[in-house]
This record gives sequence, C-alpha cells and structure tokens, in this order.
Amino acid sequence: MQDIHLYKGAIFYFTDSPSEKNEASVYISDGALVVENGIVLETAPYNKLKHKYTNVQVVDYSGYLIMPGLIDAHVHYPQTEMIGMYGRQLLDWLSEYTFPVEIAFNSFDHALKIAHSFIRELLRNGTTSCVAYSTVHTTSVDALFQAASDCNMRIITGKTLMDQNAPESLLESVKICERESMELIEKWHHTGRNSYAIAPRFAITSSPGQLRMAARLHELFPDTYIQTHLSENENEIKNALAIHPPHSDYLDVYEKAGLITNRTLLGHCIHLSESEINRLASACAIAVHCPTSNLFLGSGLFDMQRFNLANVQTVIATDVGAGTSFSMFKTMGAAYTIAQQTGYAMPVLETFYKSTLGTAKALALDDKIGSFKPGNEADFIVVDLAATPIQQIRSDFLKQNAKWTIENQLFGLQIQGDDRNIIATYLMGKKVY
Repeated sequence: MQDIHLYKGAIFYFTDSPSEKNEASVYISDGALVVENGIVLETAPYNKLKHKYTNVQVVDYSGYLIMPGLIDAHVHYPQTEMIGMYGRQLLDWLSEYTFPVEIAFNSFDHALKIAHSFIRELLRNGTTSCVAYSTVHTTSVDALFQAASDCNMRIITGKTLMDQNAPESLLESVKICERESMELIEKWHHTGRNSYAIAPRFAITSSPGQLRMAARLHELFPDTYIQTHLSENENEIKNALAIHPPHSDYLDVYEKAGLITNRTLLGHCIHLSESEINRLASACAIAVHCPTSNLFLGSGLFDMQRFNLANVQTVIATDVGAGTSFSMFKTMGAAYTIAQQTGYAMPVLETFYKSTLGTAKALALDDKIGSFKPGNEADFIVVDLAATPIQQIRSDFLKQNAKWTIENQLFGLQIQGDDRNIIATYLMGKKVY
C-alpha cells in the first residue's frame, strides 16, 4: 500500500566527504523531503515538488532544519544509569562503577528497563542509529536488540567478552563466550534492522585465547562488526602490554589475534604511535573519537589532524557513561574544542559528516542511512536552530548581517545545541519522538 509523506522545511545532508570534495553536501533553504513507506524518494525545492505530489500528506516543518539522524559509533548502554559519576581515571572508574553496575544485567527485566531508557535518550537527542556495548550477559544483548526492534531502530551491538581481570561474576570461559556469541549472532544478526558486533572489551580483560576466538567468530560471520577499545589511557597501555607479552605496541596485540579489519571499530585511539596510525589506515579500520569521555576521565587529547593526514577512517561518538551527554551536538562541540587544543580548527562540516554519512560509510551502511539519497531508509530529525533565547539572539544577528549560512547554523548547534533543539525524530518515516 502506497504511503507517501512530504516533509517541508530546510533540507541538509551530505553526499560525500567535505574533506575530499568541495561540493559534498546539499542545502535547500525551502525544501521538501519525500518519503514512501519509510524510504526516501527524493529531495528538492518545495516549489518544484508541491505540484508533483498533490495528493500526499504534507507535514509542515517550515522554519526548521530537516537532516539525517545522527549516528553514535561507540556508546555503553549498561552505563546509562551511571552517567556523571565521579571519574578519576579509566581503570579506577571501571572498577568502582562500571563493573558493579554491569553485574545487574544478568536480569532480563532490569536490562530491558535500561535498554528502553537508553533508546529513549538517544531518540530524544536526535540519534537514530548507534554501535553499542552490552554486558557479558546474553540477557543484556537480547534486551537491547528487543528495545531497538520495538521502535524499528537500526542498531549494532553484541555480547561483551571478558575472561580475566574483572569481577568473577562477569568472567566467562572462552568456550562459553564462543557458544553464546554464535547463538546471539544466529538469533539477531540481520534480523530486522539489527547487526551484530563481536566485542572483546579490551586487551586487559581478554586473554590471548579469547581474542583469537573473537577473530574466529568474525571469520565465520564476516559481515559482523568487531568493536573494542585501544589506547584510551596510558596506564591501560602499560597494563595491556604487561599482560600480553611480547608485542611491539598495543595495536599489535589485536593484530596478532586477527582482530584488525575494515569492520573493526576502535574506541579512543588517543596515545598511538605513527606506526600504529599508519597500520590502522592500511587495514581500513575505524578510529572512534569520544571527546567528552576523554575530557571527563582525563584520558588525553585526540589529535584529529594526525588521523586525517594518515587517511584513517575516523568517526565521533558519545561513549556514555564515561561520556557526559547523549547529545551528539555536545559531543561534536567537544571534538571541536579538543581539536583546537591540538592546533586544528576543525571545520563544522567535518564534525557533522563524521556523525552522519561519514559514520554510515565507515560501517558500510551508506546505502541505508546517513543521507537522503533516494532509496535510503528515512531516518531523520527535525531541528530548531533557535530553541533557546541565546540561540535566538545569535540567529537574529547572523540573519541581520547576511551570515545565516548552513555552516553558521550547524556551528551554532555544535557549540550551543542539545536535546532542546530536537523537535522530532523519525525512524523509517515514522515519528518516534
């Protein structure tokens, strides 16, 4: 049955990387997005389309910006309830807060309750897809996939793998991890909009045997993803190398296990050598920058320009709960601030690209999400660019001075924006917030 909607408003989306092409985005100040049965049909100026679609429902968002939903490439859903806990640094924080919180996810009811809260926070902040960590418990994975499926959200998650250096109740043998992971992959991978991520937490909590097992799983199911953490904290690096001798550097631990592929997401990547950065580029692996988390835990400053010059695929993520906000706007603002500290004034189109189409491309999902290309899934947000009094003052100033460009609009969102700017969130053409 035909179900066509036309959404009227300012339209913005990327068609390519703004770092590689001058004409890499589309902005239509008085535009229309046409959606049929949850799939993008086309975008164009409203005056061009209003005569073509005369018998369809028009949803008028005049004065607002319509853009593809944001994609969070690294977020811990079990840490939803512990966001903003007094941090100190990574390893202390894991021991004092994270591990005790995760133990409760052996209860499906508890996991489902937190999963629904987690999904609501994402949608409220304009995030329409994410790559999430669960816990070691199959119940936690089932709960998150179920919560995402309930609202038809595209999500990537999987069972966290740990077999050492964590509380006993969070450790599992390599054999059990392998069996349960295979069962979860067969149950959820490509079911609806779900995809599976094989997720050894990091080298400290996984033995060499478990890391090799994770690589074997990926060989069996090559269109799954791999996600883990790399070089977030200097003490973490020292401990990882002490636990896994002899290796030339931290990345080498994962390389020798067979975990570095073009479908591997590596959270943080702050303290990497030039050799490690170049090897990531050669493998087409994905570096995930988590700026609010890095600032909160004092982990260090990610040098975006180094990664750009080496042509490493780099995306942006919240890392809640070490990250301090579910808002990708706030996260992009922190990414800009960190880049400034390293001598790089990161263009606003770069940060938005690395939170939308750039992430979709890194995940090999750009034929589905991240832009308004015809045939893509209609995951989009409606944004009020002047949701607060100070944003209205800024908007008025820019308009009066003929500087109300899309770059200035997006930069304002990146620096001052949050959940208050999200008017509506749509998944597959259905309004879910």
